[in-house]
Amino acid sequence: MTKIVSKPNCGNSPKMEFLKEFNIAFAKGNVEFITGNVTDEIVWNIIGNKKIEGKEKFTEELEKMKSEKVSELIIDQILSHGKEGAASGTIKMQNGKEYAFSDFYKFKGAKGAKIRSITSYVIGI
Repeated sequence: MTKIVSKPNCGNSPKMEFLKEFNIAFAKGNVEFITGNVTDEIVWNIIGNKKIEGKEKFTEELEKMKSEKVSELIIDQILSHGKEGAASGTIKMQNGKEYAFSDFYKFKGAKGAKIRSITSYVIGI
């Protein structure tokens, strides 16, 4: 079971609450939730690693990641303004590895929740 610790209070911001749920879905390997909330033209740029373009390739990458189980997700900060948002924190894997992350999101529109791009910075700690 994945332990979730979320420090930001997202109660008055629907987009911040959405980003919290989106990050929890990543930690739990909930591919259906994640792919249901991105555009068909999604671009995921994992800095220093790879760039994934299109929903099909994005889904394939998520399916590969499901085999690596997360034991704990700590969300330190979530920000949102207009068409952009960001989240940062740490992830502890069941295999003992730990990572710090910062993800920057661009949404299709200021009101819509569909994500059109993600830029991820991930560092082993």
